[in-house]
Amino acid sequence: MQPARSYRYYDLVMVAFVTVLVCSNLIGPAKIAQLDLPVLGLVTFGAGVLFFPISYVFGDILTEVYGYARARKVIWAGFAALGFASFMASVVVALPPAPFWNNQAAYEVAFGSTWRIVAASMVAYFCGEFVNSFVLARMKVATAGRWLWSRTIGSTIAGEAVDSALFYPLAFYGTGIIPDDKLPVVMAAQFVVKVCVEVLFTPLTYRIVGFLKKAEQEDWYDRHTNFSPFALKA
Repeated sequence: MQPARSYRYYDLVMVAFVTVLVCSNLIGPAKIAQLDLPVLGLVTFGAGVLFFPISYVFGDILTEVYGYARARKVIWAGFAALGFASFMASVVVALPPAPFWNNQAAYEVAFGSTWRIVAASMVAYFCGEFVNSFVLARMKVATAGRWLWSRTIGSTIAGEAVDSALFYPLAFYGTGIIPDDKLPVVMAAQFVVKVCVEVLFTPLTYRIVGFLKKAEQEDWYDRHTNFSPFALKA
């Protein structure tokens, strides 16, 4: 069982994780962006995809430094924050607008996600984050703490694959918003972008992990951890 102790930066990393998560799910999805990239040409994507992978970076940092059980608490905190943000958005959108306020339609576009998209987002987040944390924790033990890059990228590949494979079919299959035959292409494109963001952030991840391990005097190995997502002990 993990000894009870306090950490200087654990709460700050938790706040950063939850902030990025809520912002990327609340602000990003409302805009579909398109960039003309070298070699690839025109690439269309939901703007949130640029920032959502940062939550995986923080998830990697939490698991690498503090261990799976403490990362589990943060994942649940993020899940609760997403749930509250979605509930608040639905209530605010549903409130009757004042007669002189002419922005209701724009507000509904920005914050009026359907229950199906909200549910798909929360299910995909829950499963993807726990897969990411689990894979990183097991890889750390298997590699004896070597090759940090291999487990941050490897765990992200696993977690983002689960996230994308769940979110897009659950949210859009059969709706006509995205043609069903285009879903695999969209899923693959979003997956590649998310993993590339993780790769780009690898040098920064190294610096943050190194700083936290030294400052906290902690480098947790999950050799005897209960990996159930529903366990309560940290």
